[in-house]
Order: sequence, then C-alpha cells, then structure tokens
Amino acid sequence: MTEQAFLHDLEKKLWTSANKLLPSLDAAVYKHVVLGMVFVKYVSDSFETRRQELMAAFGDPEHDYYLGEDADDFIEEELENRDYYTEKNVFWVPAAARWQYLQDNIRLSLGSTLPLGGEFKGAGKMLDDTMELIEKENPKLKRILNKNYAQLQIEQNKLADLLDLIATIPFSHDTLKAKDILGHVYEYFLGQFAAAEGKKGGQFYTPKSIVNLIVEMVEPYRGRVYDPAMGSGGFFISSEKFIEEHSGRIKDISVYGQESNPTTWRLAAMNMAIRGIDFDFGKEPADTFTRDQHPDLRADFVLANPPFNQDEWWDASLEGDARWQYGTPPKGNGNYAWMSHMLHHTSPSGVVGLVLANGSLSTTTGGEGDIRKKIIEKDLVEAIVALPSQLFANTQIPASIWILNRNKPQTGKTLFIDAREVGHMIDRKQRAFDDADTRGIADTFHAFRRGEDVDEPGAYYAATTEEIARQEYVLTPGRYVGVAEEEDDGVPFGEKMMALTATLREQFAESARLEQEIRKNLAGLGYEV
Repeated sequence: MTEQAFLHDLEKKLWTSANKLLPSLDAAVYKHVVLGMVFVKYVSDSFETRRQELMAAFGDPEHDYYLGEDADDFIEEELENRDYYTEKNVFWVPAAARWQYLQDNIRLSLGSTLPLGGEFKGAGKMLDDTMELIEKENPKLKRILNKNYAQLQIEQNKLADLLDLIATIPFSHDTLKAKDILGHVYEYFLGQFAAAEGKKGGQFYTPKSIVNLIVEMVEPYRGRVYDPAMGSGGFFISSEKFIEEHSGRIKDISVYGQESNPTTWRLAAMNMAIRGIDFDFGKEPADTFTRDQHPDLRADFVLANPPFNQDEWWDASLEGDARWQYGTPPKGNGNYAWMSHMLHHTSPSGVVGLVLANGSLSTTTGGEGDIRKKIIEKDLVEAIVALPSQLFANTQIPASIWILNRNKPQTGKTLFIDAREVGHMIDRKQRAFDDADTRGIADTFHAFRRGEDVDEPGAYYAATTEEIARQEYVLTPGRYVGVAEEEDDGVPFGEKMMALTATLREQFAESARLEQEIRKNLAGLGYEV
C-alpha cells in the first residue's frame, strides 16, 4: 500500500471510530484524551520493536550483541537492560506500562471481579498510573504526559473501547518511520480538532501549508530556533524535516518555545521528545508577554503563528517594556505586540517568519501605522506573502506571511508576493498548497535574495523603500504586484462586442419572458404584481 493510501485509511478509521465512541465529549478535552493514548501506544510499539531487534541480535553469532549458545537462561534479563533502549533514543517502558499489559488488564478493572492483587482501579486510574510510570522512568518526559484520565467525566468502558481502537494503529510501514506515522496522526487530529473547536482551535494549530512555506523561505539549517506561540510545535517539526531533506543535522539547531496552554505545552514537548530534539520550553506554561520564559534569548530564527487580533493581551506591567522599541502596541490588538516581541528576541543577523491577519498590513489604529513605518524605515521587512482564503480550518480571516530580516541581502527592497490564487481545494471548506506551490514561491524568494529580477505582473514585485513610502507605508501586496496581463486571443474588439451584445440581448429577452411567467403564476394565485 502506498504511503498516501496507508495514511488516508488510518485517518478515516481513527476519526470516524473515535467520534462514535465519544460523541458528547468537547473537542478541547477529547484531543488530549486521544493523543495521550496514541503517545503511549507509540512508545510501547517503539520499545517492542527494539526488543525484537535485540532478541535477534543476541542469537546472531555475527552480531556484536551475540550472547553465546547457552544464552537462553539470561536473554530475558538482558532484554530488560534499559541501556540497550536509551542508546537508540527509545524510551524505556517498564513492564506495568507496556501497551499489552494495559490492554490485558484494563478490561479486568471494569468487571465485578477484582483483578489479581485485589485492587480495583478503573480504566482512568490505570491510564494515569501508566503515564506516571513512563514519566518517572524517562526524565525527558517529566511534567509532559496527561495524568488526569481518572478525573474526566467519561464512562470507564468508553475509555477501554478507545484503547482498543488505538491498539489498531500500526506504527510500521515499508517506507514510513514510526515517528512520522505518529506525527501524521497528531497533525491530522489537531487539524480535525481545530475545525471542531472553531476560532479557539486556531490558537494552537497552524496549517501545514503555511508552516512548510515559511520554513522553506527562512531555511533554519542551524542555530537557535524560537517560537513564542508554539502551540503543538509544528514549526519545529517542519524544521526537522527541512534539515533532514537538505542533508543537515538536527543537532545543529537549538529549539526554544513558549506556550500558555498547559495541555498544548505538554503536547509540544511530547512532539519534541519522540524525535529526540533537545528543547527548552521554559520552566512552565506561561503568558509570553507577562512571563517571558526566555528573556535573554536572541534567536537566529523566529517562526510563529500568533493569535490573530488578540484583544486581551495587555497588562499594566507591560508599560514601558523594552520590547516596544518601535512604539507601544495598541492595548486592543496584539498583532504588533507579537511582532515587536519577536524582533526583540532576534539576533543581529536573525530572521523572523510570522503569520498575521491582513489588517496589520495597512492599519493605522492605535499607533500601528507608526510602528509599521519605523520597521520599514529600519529596512527590516524582506517579504510579504498574501495568502489565499480557506487555508485555515477554523477562521476565514485573511492572513499574510511577514518575513523580517535584520541582515537583508537586498537592502532597501521588499518582495511582495500575491499568492491569493495559489493552491487547490482539498475538500469543500479547505485549501492547501502542494509541494510545487511551496517550491515555486520559495524559489522566487531566494532568487530575489540573490539579486535576480523576479517581477511578474499579478504575482511578484520587488519594491524599494521609497515606493513603499509613496504608498503611505501600506504593505498590501495587491498595491505593488499589479494585474497579470491577459493574452490576446486574436479576436478584434469590434467582433467581441458584437458577440457580447448579441448574448446580452438574448439574456434580456429571456429575463422578460420569465418576468411575465412569474406575474402570470402569481395572478393565478390571486396576487397581482
């Protein structure tokens, strides 16, 4: 089965079945119930895969791990040596936390007969104990896993049914790595939850199309990568894939992030842990503005999709904050507060890639126009990408990508990109970019960086700072790229007009006929018009 078919079947099976199991549970709660279980299944499967590798190696005379002909008596003991697992970046899973043990015993906990040992736990308590054991044995997971299943208002047998469903997730495929299958499951569920949660969901889920485009444009090969509104860590995951695809090393980047939602903060940490990425997400979940977890950080790359038009971001303690270098952002809208925060945390040669609502391109409310003018005059705006509608699953607010660069290769110029017609519809409600779309935009951007002429009417235009000033520092791409020229079809204007007016006469005649028919029908019902 192809990768695409495998993943599509997996998506359909999981989402449809899960909705049948927990139809009344709020999506905001449900996502953490499901994804926590998926994580346990993944670490257990990874552990079992490594265990099978070791069993084969212990019995292979040509392998370094060969234990000799009489090893049967102590193979089981060797299989419980955690060093064999951790050396391959596989989490150590104690026996009482392994998936098979959990699945074998969770049904017993629901019966009237007490399980062996005499302790009645319940499905929720068993799951909490499992999470506790895994976390205790793996310091990287400290404070990360969800351990409140017993407190949820969910029927215990429903939890057991959900466990059986997740047991069917195959973390193996001929060409896909287990962590990529898990990542796809996470990404799919987060997208579905974002749609179910509406606007609130968009605060943690950024569409893959946008994440990949920003990463391809910014190219975070090495250095410090920071996301002050990280959600589930999508930018970091995409950065990892970018590095792998370009023959780089994930160890060449350091990951920093911040997130105020405790459960989403844990989800991001889980995403990093399974990939073996060292990360610093601060001591705890916290508000980026009032409890900055990385006050001294100056990152090489800042990548983020902060909440759009956030109206409750201000706190009195922020008055006169050092981050407002270009002016104090308006208290009723956080767009420029996020931008200012990111620029503050950018190194002298650093690059920022962020997504903001389109209003930020032209607004003058609350001093935003003055802040934008100063940022432009400091020659920080390298590119603006106008995005198409329907990229987000949960909001129709028009958005754009800003690329800010403290060390622009093309000084005094900004590339405007109108990508509003790029992409394709993946269903009735949502649009996406394919690889060719992403590559086309990114390649043009990098050609601009190299000093090449990339102007294309209706799509790309490299404007000077003087041109932007003449437009009163408005950054809407449509003002600069113009309109694409239409190809001449060779038909003389007079002939076109004759054909159009003939068609129009026919439409007028049909309209008159329909009007008379409607009047006649209404009169027959006793209603004169």
